[in-house]
Amino acid sequence: MVEMNDSQKWFVLAFVLAFGWLVYLLAPVLMPFAFAAILAYLGDPLVDRLETIQLRGWRLSRTLAVMVVFSGIILSIAALLIVIIPALEEQIGQFIDKLPSYLNWINRTVIPDLQKYLGRSIKPLREDQLINLIKSNWQTGGVTENLIDSVSHSGAVVIGWVMNLVLIPVITFYLLRDWDDLMVRIHDLFPRRFAETVAKLAGEADDVLGAFMRGQFYVMLALGVIYSFGLWMVDLELAMVIGMMAGLVSFVPYMGAITGIIFACISALLQFQDAVHLLPVLIVFAVGQSIEGMLLTPWLVGNKIGLHPVAVMFAVMAGGRLFGFLGVLLALPVASVIMVLLRHVHERYTFSGFYSNG
Repeated sequence: MVEMNDSQKWFVLAFVLAFGWLVYLLAPVLMPFAFAAILAYLGDPLVDRLETIQLRGWRLSRTLAVMVVFSGIILSIAALLIVIIPALEEQIGQFIDKLPSYLNWINRTVIPDLQKYLGRSIKPLREDQLINLIKSNWQTGGVTENLIDSVSHSGAVVIGWVMNLVLIPVITFYLLRDWDDLMVRIHDLFPRRFAETVAKLAGEADDVLGAFMRGQFYVMLALGVIYSFGLWMVDLELAMVIGMMAGLVSFVPYMGAITGIIFACISALLQFQDAVHLLPVLIVFAVGQSIEGMLLTPWLVGNKIGLHPVAVMFAVMAGGRLFGFLGVLLALPVASVIMVLLRHVHERYTFSGFYSNG
């Protein structure tokens, strides 16, 4: 194993600190590059697979394979936005329209029962204030119109949005096309005495990161569809809103199911105004968790992750606190790399004379 002297260790530490400070300063500028890099990382294995397919002695070039995958990514994102956003807006709008009757039921039935069982007075909800507060943030015209109206007040914000919308697909395309060459060039930058160790650590980090990001991404989408369809089958009005939300936060084990159950049960109580309809909701999430545990996670993710749920939550929260949305995007990749490095340090420590002779 290659050892570094003290000056080299201080140089590496100074480089890491300087790089982190630079990322902190450039966080708003780096966001589209980070988002594009994640898309390219997710799509690169599919591009490599398309390159290996032969049809009557003819195979796709790297550029053509990238164009196929890139087109699929763009069409998939566009289709999701076209289908999901109007459906979400419609469901939320219907919920807000029925909110007065829900609040009236809470004041008329729920609060008196709570007062009876708790033996203390509970103030009723002030329906008018709550409804006006929610409707003030959900004006006529919907999410899309409000979003456009909000960004139209600032030319700089509009320019920034347009630049990001243009930059992300462009950067994604070039990163997909040159991904393998970039990895080779980055590997060639390291001193030859460290190249073997770096390659080993990079391979381990890629296994962990690839299993988590690619596998968990598909698990999240699948769970979002399963939960949404199941809640729709039990006639829950906010089926897609709650189902997709539960799927999106399921990158932390059990967090998606817990969040979804809480909101789905509250929604079912408000909509049906009885506890009987909670059973179908619980069955939906029980089935979803069973499918995830027995099928989706073993098939799509495997056992290479090694990221503890608490570490995932801490990484996302710390990344968001330090670097904003860019930190949220990079939290899990950085956490995966740090985990591999810590595993490597632990391995060296257990084989060191300090540990064995202690």
